[in-house]
Order: sequence, then structure tokens, then C-alpha cells
Amino acid sequence: MARITLNRPNSLNAFSSEMIDLWIQALETVRNSEEIRVVIISGNGRGFCAGGDIKTMAKGNGFLDSDAKEGSSSALDRKNSLWKKIHRVPLTMKEIDKPIIASLHGFAFGAGFDMALACDIRIAAKSTKISESYLKVGIVPGDGAAWLLPRFVGVDQTLDLLWTGKVLTADEAKEMGLITHVVDDTQLTTFVSDYAEKLTKGPQAAIALTKRAVYQGLDMSFKASLDMISSSMAIVSELDDFHEGVRAINERRSPHFK
Repeated sequence: MARITLNRPNSLNAFSSEMIDLWIQALETVRNSEEIRVVIISGNGRGFCAGGDIKTMAKGNGFLDSDAKEGSSSALDRKNSLWKKIHRVPLTMKEIDKPIIASLHGFAFGAGFDMALACDIRIAAKSTKISESYLKVGIVPGDGAAWLLPRFVGVDQTLDLLWTGKVLTADEAKEMGLITHVVDDTQLTTFVSDYAEKLTKGPQAAIALTKRAVYQGLDMSFKASLDMISSSMAIVSELDDFHEGVRAINERRSPHFK
């Protein structure tokens, strides 16, 4: 199991260039590792992630470069800070077949919540507040919301969330299907760890191929999806986990990987 902790607590874990670079490196390590089975992403301090750093934007320095000369960024600079840097985070997440769990507390706003939506599972403390807050500072949903949100809640609810920037409680977000589990604040760490631990003990090839089937199926016809899953089924039925699972059922016991 791996843990990635966003660690700019004095800025509510708003993005910086260093943070994004380290986040991408950590995700690439997870993607390439044969040892890591699950990754948990959380935030240090008072919240998960506030997304873009408003102080940096206010200086006209784009979305990441807080140290640049004030007002020095061009439109191309701002595009590249997104496309070549920030966007690499959710794109790299989509290259990882292992379960990715977002552990949310405090605030998950704008791009911060979009990064959580790019994870597979979102577990939130009950006091968590969530908002797609882009339009409040006059910008467009630049970090995946326009693509991710309609797949969760449909077009009308997406536009309502983006246009109004309303703040949702964790329970409200769960009711809409944006959050997987809501737990008491004091139970968040334990619940997330237990959830992840169960996944680490599961049949890893089947977990990875199931994730791949679900995500790739979003862009496939039903027939193509069934064709892909038949190939996956043929593969996993040759593996030890399958034979152990069958034996366990026949012997009326739990399989060794549970």
C-alpha cells in the first residue's frame, strides 16, 4: 500500500510547481511498481486540496509559477502549466490499474475536487465541504470537471454545480453519487486504511482487469466491452487466485486472499 499526502497545509494544499512535480513522480512510482497494490491520496492540515493557488493567479503568473516576475506569464505559459504539468496528474492516474482512494477532509474545492473525481473511490469525513468553485474567480473548469462530472451526475447537474459554485456537504455529495462513503471525522483514517487493506489482500489481476474493463467500457460499445471482458476472463481463469477461489467455495471456507 502507498500513501501520497499533499503537503502545503498553509495554503490548503493549493497547487505549486514543486507539489505537482512530486505528485506526478509519486504516481509514476505507483504505476510502475510490482509491489504497490493500492494507493491512498490525502491532504495534510485543514483540508484535502483547494486546487489552484489564488495568490499566484492574482499576480498574473499563471497557475503554478509563484516565483515568476509579477504579471509575466503569457496565455501560452498558462496553457502549458495546465497541459504539461497539472493535467499530468489525472492523466497518470488513468494509467494506473491499481485502486486509487481519495481520503477527503476539510475542503476539496475546484481542481482539488477534480483530482478526487479522477480517483476510483472517494471516502470523505462528514464535515468535508466540496465545491466546483472555478466561476467564482472567473475561470473555466480547467482540470477535468467538464469531462468527469457529467459521467457522475449528468449534464444538467454538472452545469448547475459549475455555474453556481455551490458548496456541498459530504452527505449531499454522496447523495448525488460524487462520494463513495461518508464517515465520522474521527473514523476517517481507520476506515480508509481498512478499506485499502482489504483490497491489498484481493486477487490482484482480477482487480486490475476489472478496473480496466469499467473505465475502457465507458468509451466502448456493449459488444466491444463483452469481447474485452471475455479475454480478461480467459486470462484470470488460468491464475492461482481463481483456482484458490473455487477450492475455497467447494471447501466452504474463505479464500486465502481475503
